Parts: sequence; structure tokens; C-alpha cells
Amino acid sequence: MSNDELSKEQRILRAMRKTLASVIKDVTPKSGYLSPLSDETVEGIKECFTLISIREKELADELGLNAAKPYYVDEVQTATVVNFIKPKPDKPVEPT
Repeated sequence: MSNDELSKEQRILRAMRKTLASVIKDVTPKSGYLSPLSDETVEGIKECFTLISIREKELADELGLNAAKPYYVDEVQTATVVNFIKPKPDKPVEPT
């Protein structure tokens, strides 16, 4: 699959996801009112979102895109990298 085809498919998936989300926003009832959608329809919508998400991830993997969340340079990191040093085989490892 060429990059043009991937790009076109990605645009289609993005448009489908945004349109589906807009439809849901439009039909979501105010607090205290019943939903106009049946339980089957709600489950179908959830499945559509899942399938769109899975395919978007597959396409990103094919293109080698980084899925890591972007962050600011001055943002405080929440994780700490820990380096492990493998003990040399000639020294016995002492229990701690």
C-alpha cells in the first residue's frame, strides 16, 4: 500500500470518527431524559469506534509513526528511567 493510499485511508477514518462523534453529541439527551438510541445501536457505535481506532493504529505502525504522547521540554517527567547493571558472572550475587 502506497503512502498516498494510506493517507487517503487515514483521512477517511478521521472523517468517520469525527462525524460519528458529532452525531453522538447531537443525539445525546440532556440530564434526566431517555436516550433516543437503542442499546444495540450504542454497542454498534462503540464497536465502530474500536474498529476505527484499531485500523488507525495499524496504519500508524505501517508508517512507523511514533505513538508516544508529546510533552513540553520543561514539563515535569512522571517516570524515572532506572539503569540496571548486570553483575559479572565471576562474582556471586549477595542477597539483600
